Amino acid sequence: MKLAVTTCTPEVPVPVPVALLAGAFQEKLQKAALLGFDGVELMTLAPDSIDAAPLHIQLVALGLGVAAIATGAMSFAGKLTLLATDPAVSALAQARLVQAINLAAALGAPVVTVGSFRGRLATGGHNAYARVVSILHAAAIVAERRGVRLAIEPLNRYETDLVRDVEEGLALCHAVGSHAVGLLIDTFHANIEEPSLQESFRRAIERDRLFHVHIGDSNRLAPGLGHINFATITQVLCDTGYTGYLSAELLPQPDPDTAAALTIRHMRECRSRSC
Repeated sequence: MKLAVTTCTPEVPVPVPVALLAGAFQEKLQKAALLGFDGVELMTLAPDSIDAAPLHIQLVALGLGVAAIATGAMSFAGKLTLLATDPAVSALAQARLVQAINLAAALGAPVVTVGSFRGRLATGGHNAYARVVSILHAAAIVAERRGVRLAIEPLNRYETDLVRDVEEGLALCHAVGSHAVGLLIDTFHANIEEPSLQESFRRAIERDRLFHVHIGDSNRLAPGLGHINFATITQVLCDTGYTGYLSAELLPQPDPDTAAALTIRHMRECRSRSC
């Protein structure tokens, strides 16, 4: 398994609360490489504004892969959701999702993440669940053609009413009906909602639907600063043959760079003991 850190691309106008690393974008990439991360998860607001070719060259030179293209900045900074009440906002969100898929394909990223960006059933209007299924199905067709997958992230009950745990996530994947749609398990959210962190990972893997992992401790700080046992999680992932990314998406405390450094130090230890 590989370790990544989430950071924002240059066009994101405000700090996203769970993105790490400080400085200009090039400096962020250099820091990720110097810290020893295998890749970066890029949180973007306007994927079409990013020139993928020179960015790919920079990443290769630094020895970094792209773990995922994340849509969190679209909802946080752009106020866009797939289930937005305003049809124009929903249409723009859907267009941005396709742009994210295209950017992922251009950069060799295996997944596009869909967390809060999907929106809420409560504000999604009539037949909101059917709407999101239809939207994700259309996006999945594009993703399949581009060799990219969509990773739906279960969020805790305080942040969503649509997919709060692995079982609800698997049900949504089944409804969409595409092998390109799976799950992103975030340890912070799973710690709130799942009866067992280890079994939630096993369940997703058994169904061949674990596409991506976010790591953050029980207090959403760097691993090792809360009560989640990450060694048991990496053991499950090693035992089941997971080869994807574990991407740090957590609060930048005490500061964005220290949080990233603490994360990779702890996760390297867990990985070395497990694999």
